[in-house]
Amino acid sequence: MGCQCANQKEEIKDELTKNDDNLQDIEKIDSLEQKDEKLGLSNQDGTNPVQLKNLNNENGRDEEYNEKINEDKNTKYADYPEKMLELINKIREDPASYADIIEESIQNIIENQDDEETKPKIIYKKKVKVALTRGEPAFREAAEKLRNMEPLRPLEFKNEICVPLPDNENDIKDSSYLKEQVKILRESTNIDVFFKDLIKLPEVSVLLMIVDDGEKNAGRKRNAVLNKNFKYIGINSKFVGKTFIAYFTFSK
Repeated sequence: MGCQCANQKEEIKDELTKNDDNLQDIEKIDSLEQKDEKLGLSNQDGTNPVQLKNLNNENGRDEEYNEKINEDKNTKYADYPEKMLELINKIREDPASYADIIEESIQNIIENQDDEETKPKIIYKKKVKVALTRGEPAFREAAEKLRNMEPLRPLEFKNEICVPLPDNENDIKDSSYLKEQVKILRESTNIDVFFKDLIKLPEVSVLLMIVDDGEKNAGRKRNAVLNKNFKYIGINSKFVGKTFIAYFTFSK
C-alpha cells in the first residue's frame, strides 16, 4: 500500500515536470509531505490520511496543519493554570524569598536597539522579549515591596469565576470581549479584579505580574496577586490561533 502511494506521487511529479512552469507545484507537494512528516500525520503503512487529490488544496491543508499545531501547543501548556497558581501562592506565602529572584532577573534587562524610541527590555528564558517602561528601578522597587510584606494566605482556585476563552483571535485584541464575559459572570458570582496575560511561560508571566512595569495601569496586576483580602482566583488559558491568552480573575 505504501509503495502504491509513493508511486502515485512520483507519477504526479513526472507529469508536472513536463512543463517547467509547474515546478512550483512540485515544491508544494514536497512541502506538504514535510509538514506531514513533522506532525506525524502519515499512517504506519506509509500512506497519507489525506487523499492525493487534495494535496494541491493548500488552504485546506494549512487549516488542518494549524489546527494540529494548536492542539499540540494546548496540550503542551495545559498545566499553565496549575503552575501559575503554585507560583502565585509561593510568593504570597513567602514574599521575601521571591524578592531575590526579582533582583537576579535584573541582569537580563538590556537596552532595546530596535527603534528610535529606546526603552529597556527584558530578555528572559527561551528568548522571550517583553517591553518595559522603567526597567531596573521597577524591579528594585518590587523586590523591596516584597521584603517588607507579611506572608499572605494562599489563594484557592475557583472554577466558577474562570472567564470563558474566545475562539477568534480578534476577540483577544478586543478588550470589550473580556469585559463582557466578566459582566455575565458577575450576574451569578463575585469578581473583584480581572486582567489578561499573553505570556505562555509561567515563570516569566508571574515575574512580570509582580514587577508590573507596564505603560498602563502599572501596579494593577501586582496589587491583585498580592491583595490580602482576596481568597479566590480563576485562571483560564489556551492558544487562539498563534496567540496564547490567559484570563485571571480574583474575588474575596
